[in-house]
Amino acid sequence: MTAAEDVPQLRPPGEVMRLERMGASFPTRLSFMRQLVRRMIRERWRFERMRLDLDHNGTGVTLHAVHGRHRTYTLVGFSGSIDPRERTDRVIANVWDTTFSLFDGVPGAADIERLEANTPRQEAGRFRASELVLARANRSGRIFDHVVDSLAGGRQPCRDLLRDVGYLMRTTAVYGSGKFGCADRGRIAGREELRGPFQAELLAVYLIRWMSVDLVNHMARQRSGLKAAELSEDLARTLGIGNATGLGMAPFLVKHPLLINNWVMARENALLRVRKVERATPDTIAEFRELLDDARRHVAAWAVDDPEQSARISRLGDDLARLDTWCDDGLDGERPFDALWRLASRRFSLEGQEMVVALLLEHQGTLIDGLCESMSSGGLPALKAAMPLGDLINLIDDNYGWALAIDHAAPESRQRFWYYSQEKLEPRVGDRYTEPGADLEMAVAIGRDVAMLRAGLLDHDPRISVADFLVTAPEWRSTVRRVQHLAHLPYAEIRDNLLAADRRPVDILRFKLAFFGANGFDPKSDLWTRVTMYQGAPLPADITGGTEPQWIFPCP
Repeated sequence: MTAAEDVPQLRPPGEVMRLERMGASFPTRLSFMRQLVRRMIRERWRFERMRLDLDHNGTGVTLHAVHGRHRTYTLVGFSGSIDPRERTDRVIANVWDTTFSLFDGVPGAADIERLEANTPRQEAGRFRASELVLARANRSGRIFDHVVDSLAGGRQPCRDLLRDVGYLMRTTAVYGSGKFGCADRGRIAGREELRGPFQAELLAVYLIRWMSVDLVNHMARQRSGLKAAELSEDLARTLGIGNATGLGMAPFLVKHPLLINNWVMARENALLRVRKVERATPDTIAEFRELLDDARRHVAAWAVDDPEQSARISRLGDDLARLDTWCDDGLDGERPFDALWRLASRRFSLEGQEMVVALLLEHQGTLIDGLCESMSSGGLPALKAAMPLGDLINLIDDNYGWALAIDHAAPESRQRFWYYSQEKLEPRVGDRYTEPGADLEMAVAIGRDVAMLRAGLLDHDPRISVADFLVTAPEWRSTVRRVQHLAHLPYAEIRDNLLAADRRPVDILRFKLAFFGANGFDPKSDLWTRVTMYQGAPLPADITGGTEPQWIFPCP
């Protein structure tokens, strides 16, 4: 190894931004749930149960407020009990056990009356800028009734069953950023506590988790009075909020390239900082070993039905066992974490490598936490109209070689097409050769479009300006603008063909969900997955008390 090769470097985008690796992502210390919880603990946010107006079936209205340093936010919930046959993960559902609005401030009686008429209708309702988030959730068919029955009988529910499921309720949608009339992102982006990505939406999910525990405790008390038990804090911490996620979030990564670059750049810079640590003390080595033990227990409890993911989990367990053996003396030398990373990159599966990233970043929190401030972004700047076409061609050649290398004319390279469902305004994927709708295709094929642009530019004088070119070919405006502003942002583009027959959209979902902080990735097909959010996270009383357990690898 040469001296230059021995110096840790950022991982190359051609390695990081491939779908196969993106689909092996894990939550890290920089994930958005973790950022929110650390802020709440640091600032000692206070939680107030303002209203729990529910009958014995859990039907009624709830208000759960959180008081931050500067503002109060209130989760307004409307609960019922629907026929179990009507519970579905699909976004096309029309009824749910509970629907929610995250209200900006404390709602008055008129606000609650208006929300009660609209929130249960979800997309069909009418909302105002005072509503920051709209969400809905269903009770877990596997454990919700078991938990209520157990508590009503004066005993705690089965820990193993709670561990296997991981949540009392599962959300099927959490909408923010101006959807259906709720507050636009610009209204709250300047607020310190909501400046980071998806902080309002994830605050709503945290409050839904708190509400779900209140719900089972209330229903048990309604049934048995003083004889009922209350769900223990220990068991409550093991429960998060389930989430069923389909293609709705996938195009987001294509539409917000600056933001995605900043997410990944922060993570990659964090990894680089950790790899540059010169020495590990005996205490820090012991701390890393404890973290590794937690990761191994977490992986051992991670069970899914999908055969491919099950095989990956098995291989991951083997990787972590190998790492455990290596740590017996491997962390004693110079740049120990770089040595660990090099071991993983040579010998571990993609799941194993990305788990190592999570381990290293978790272990060195004080070194990397400041990078969270770099993970937001604005939109793309204006088009550079005066740029000569020759310069544009050079940008493509220098930065989009991955796109030019794909044979976009091959049938298997263009088999899929992405479109919006007219019924629910949600993305879907179709087969170009067997299904109608390709004429309504969404613009997600960045590699294909850049390659086509490059071919078309060769028919023009390279000395003319972009403006002159677009006068005759205005359809290329967005692609030209994208190339101009992303050429020097290494992690802005997914370096794969999203139309290819062998690409798995679920890889995109896992990548984004990992940045959210979700765990328990449980793919149900190539198109949707279940995950758990906030499993193992501190409870409201923990946050107010300023304590945070280790919960990146929840071990119920």
